[in-house]
Amino acid sequence: MCGRTSCHLPVEAVRRACRYIDSCGQEQLPDWKDEHKYFPSYNKSPQSNSPVLLSRLHFEKDADPCDRVIAAMRWGLIPSWFREADASKIQFNTSNCRSETMMERRSYKVPLEKGRRCVVLADGFFEWQQFRGEKQPYFIYFPQIKTEKSFFSRSVEEEVWDDWRLLTMAGIFDCWEPPNGGEPLYSYTIITVDSCKALSDIHHRMPALLDGEEAIAKWLDFGEVPIQEALKVIHPVENITFHPVSTVVNNSLNNTPQCLEPVEIEEMPYISPSRRKMMSKSPPKEDPDPLKRSRQPAQKSSSSKRGSAELMERWLKKHEARHNKRPKI
Repeated sequence: MCGRTSCHLPVEAVRRACRYIDSCGQEQLPDWKDEHKYFPSYNKSPQSNSPVLLSRLHFEKDADPCDRVIAAMRWGLIPSWFREADASKIQFNTSNCRSETMMERRSYKVPLEKGRRCVVLADGFFEWQQFRGEKQPYFIYFPQIKTEKSFFSRSVEEEVWDDWRLLTMAGIFDCWEPPNGGEPLYSYTIITVDSCKALSDIHHRMPALLDGEEAIAKWLDFGEVPIQEALKVIHPVENITFHPVSTVVNNSLNNTPQCLEPVEIEEMPYISPSRRKMMSKSPPKEDPDPLKRSRQPAQKSSSSKRGSAELMERWLKKHEARHNKRPKI
């Protein structure tokens, strides 16, 4: 399942991260729809608004099928046929939908038949693993690779990360109109699949990740790619990495960089040796119980004040160091 995400980048940084090639072969940036409804956060939970990538054809009938827009939508799908005057009165959880049964449930089958496929954007998502009788949270995201800056790269004065590869999750959206009149509400659900090998020790389900432009384009192009063909991109993806984080993230009201910062834990009895290489080794510490330290409430500290660019730069350096290590002979 997926019950918590992070998407803390500002509007323009999200837009740059979603650049694509149009039908003329030119690099483009998607336009934002209702950008004022998006509030960046390190700790997003259902019923909050998150950025969603979708085809412009959903809003403009004469648009180029390749054109894309980003919209801020509510997490937790409200079906178009829902008849209560208050959307919060929905009696079932629609933040996730299982890929195996989504064509059997009316809430998801109806919008899928209308082509309402979208890509949910995030820095990554959180999952909890049973650890010593408690739950240890992990932050899970795409591996990051430094690339040459594109035409749309940031200015040097802009203190935000511009090379972060956003996590792209397959989703379904719908548009609900209040029966008594009012502004239409756009909402979405995240499709889930069985976990890949790397994550199976943490949780048995994961979001259906769209790894690469080809998968994203196929999922978004509801006009040319029928649903049965598009469903072929819905499967577990192994191209994923993760690290343990503080239990500060357990409270959805905590919205600080500390939610994403790696923490060190003494041992990981549930992670098999072949998967431990994805995690950084814990150096000796004077504190005999670092896990206990990570459970303490969020405090104002120099680490929590660090900018996202510095935080992500440190992660990248750790990944590069791990990648460049040679096995001992």
